Amino acid sequence: MENKSLNIFNSRLVLASPETATDTDYAAILGVIGHEYFHNWTGNRVTCRDWFQLSLKEGLTVFRDQEFSSDMGSRTVKRIADVTKLRTFQYPQDAGPMAHPVRPHSYIKMDNFYTVTVYEKGAEVVRMYKTLLGSQGFRKGMDLYFKRHDGQAVTCEDFYSAMKDANNADFANFLLWYSQAGTPIVQVTSSYDAEKKTFTLNFSQEVPPTPGQSVKEPMFIPVAVGLLDSHGKDIPLSAVHHDGKIESLSADSQPTYTTVLRVTKKEEKFVFSDISEKPVPSLLRGFSAPIRLESDTSDDDLFFLLSHDSDEFNRWEAGQILGRKLMLSLVSDFQQNKPLTLNQKFVDGLKSILGDKNLDKEFIAKAVTLPVEGEIMDMMDVADPDAVHAVRTFIRKQLALQLKTEFIRTVEENRSSEQYEFDHSNMARRALKNLALAYVAIIDDPECAELALNEYKTATNMTDQFGALTAITQNPGKIRDEVLSDFYGKWQNDYLVVNKWFTLQAMSDIPGNVENVKKLLEHPAFDLRNPNKVYALIGGFSNSRVNFHAKDGSGYKFLGDLVVQLDKINPQVASRMVSALSRWKRFDETRQTLAKAELEKIMSCNGLSENVFEIASKSLAS
Repeated sequence: MENKSLNIFNSRLVLASPETATDTDYAAILGVIGHEYFHNWTGNRVTCRDWFQLSLKEGLTVFRDQEFSSDMGSRTVKRIADVTKLRTFQYPQDAGPMAHPVRPHSYIKMDNFYTVTVYEKGAEVVRMYKTLLGSQGFRKGMDLYFKRHDGQAVTCEDFYSAMKDANNADFANFLLWYSQAGTPIVQVTSSYDAEKKTFTLNFSQEVPPTPGQSVKEPMFIPVAVGLLDSHGKDIPLSAVHHDGKIESLSADSQPTYTTVLRVTKKEEKFVFSDISEKPVPSLLRGFSAPIRLESDTSDDDLFFLLSHDSDEFNRWEAGQILGRKLMLSLVSDFQQNKPLTLNQKFVDGLKSILGDKNLDKEFIAKAVTLPVEGEIMDMMDVADPDAVHAVRTFIRKQLALQLKTEFIRTVEENRSSEQYEFDHSNMARRALKNLALAYVAIIDDPECAELALNEYKTATNMTDQFGALTAITQNPGKIRDEVLSDFYGKWQNDYLVVNKWFTLQAMSDIPGNVENVKKLLEHPAFDLRNPNKVYALIGGFSNSRVNFHAKDGSGYKFLGDLVVQLDKINPQVASRMVSALSRWKRFDETRQTLAKAELEKIMSCNGLSENVFEIASKSLAS
């Protein structure tokens, strides 16, 4: 049950002005305040029968706030942001010792299950209903849900039944999304028969074992698909043959360009008819299901999709897949002490995106951002943070050098001295400018350093000032130290801005940064009793892959010592901090030994809270 008529907000999610809050802050405030007020229906008027049904209200309300934010800005950019969050935080949880279904089976402390699985993956489950039923069908299901259950405490099955009954739909094994943990892995192969003019997609799926669930059943996975012709245009889809039946895809004599395939078995085949040329498939459009997709799409076809796909999410995704493949290849070279070289076609592809005036500017910023280090580490058998960091740094520097002219022009063309406005066009302009500036500032030459410093000094809002500060502080040295000092001097009396300052330094990839973070613990503006400050500094540090996972274990020891202290002050915050150690088995033996020692040290403490005990014990038992 949510509080009726009384909402208590974290200060950073309600207090904002252009001088002190960034576009990211404003967007978070928009989403969170929307989320809490949407709870008046999904959480108050209809609430949960018990805590195990938490996603019934939270997953549904996250979906609603995502849709609200999409309507207020760019739907594609919001979708990219949500999927990035899912992959960065929820996928690792699904693959680790704390993996649990959207509806958990058990818990020691309920506090520990306010998780990205319950919230973000839960929202993806709700989104799949909409994908399967369409907007009108989903609305019919929501209307029936409220009609049946207004004033009641209900279960996830009640929501499922409302969607199913309102549309007379067959959802087969869809309820497994609530009971099975883990991220499904779906493999797709394709073939074209020129004589029969058919295009075939073969699907296979598996859900990896997770703690307490070694055997998994096939999931109900909606896969949105489109086919592109040789000119990059969507091919009208007339019919698909599946499971002994032919389904007509055209509706009301209108052409269909995207269809949703229902993958419900371990292996399935779908055959499209009347396809006059070999197409390029656009798979999982709009990220229609929270899965890991592996396909036989060639690099040439991915570059083609990057240039032509009408589904903007998949256009971005094509670039991300190319980026992931490139980074993994270079990581292998780095580990074998081979010289690193950057594929020129990749550079040219990003250059084309950067110069496309028809694209949304915030989309461009997302498209020329490389996959994050954690995502690449998750794709490796043994995570190597040093190699991944070295490779990502190499690629960014090469892109900066080869596209220097384009990046500088992007900065100059997107400056504005106009009064700050929080709307999509201005947010997009600032996002692209600051992304370009971050690339420019990597280059070690006076012109680039002066450009970044000028952007910092002339900024008229926090988004641009902090963007310039972030760009400058990528490189160690006197200028970095002076600008950080200047920023603190300006904002030392605004604790929310100071928290940004803490986070920026904590997440720095500068070698040996753990010593700098230790010094910041003694800073007069830091207080271990303040959760926001803990999340800013200590949480920020644990997200610096290369320093937190330092080979000497200094990052692990730093966190372990602080978790012990925090547990006496705020067990909920401490349990969230210790989660950073939960996937210690993903690393090499040296790191495993060092991380495990910290978990054992935490477990040996007298009076350990149930919150921390649950996370630490499950991490060790994995």
